Amino acid sequence: MVTIATFDDLAKAKHLKSRLAEAGVKADVHNERLQSMATGSDRHANAKVLVEEEDFQKANQLMLEWEPTDPQIGAAIRCPQCKSARIEYPQLTRKFMFPWLASIMFATKLFPKEFYCHDCHFTWGKDGEARPQPAAWETFS
Repeated sequence: MVTIATFDDLAKAKHLKSRLAEAGVKADVHNERLQSMATGSDRHANAKVLVEEEDFQKANQLMLEWEPTDPQIGAAIRCPQCKSARIEYPQLTRKFMFPWLASIMFATKLFPKEFYCHDCHFTWGKDGEARPQPAAWETFS
């Protein structure tokens, strides 16, 4: 399954899941509460809605149709540059070699917690401001 939307609020993710189910698209909600506790991150982008890969285009089109009239679906976090739903927060949780080390860096404020887009590699803060591109060593999987 692939992520179609990311929310700060679990209830909004569940709302999208039910709307997608009504439209015939199988969806699931993944709550990353434990991951956010492990990385010391605040409760941002911890509720993800996933769909089957073959349903991604249909689900994305439905979301685009629903966003203007449904504020809960419109609350999905998207990349400000390319509008992709494939984002992470904090930016190192899955690509960093040692998650425990990332946890320490975030807890000590050595690295700021930022959003990261997998599609265009854009990095931005909670304020929506663009951040400099990560150093080459941070981009290794």
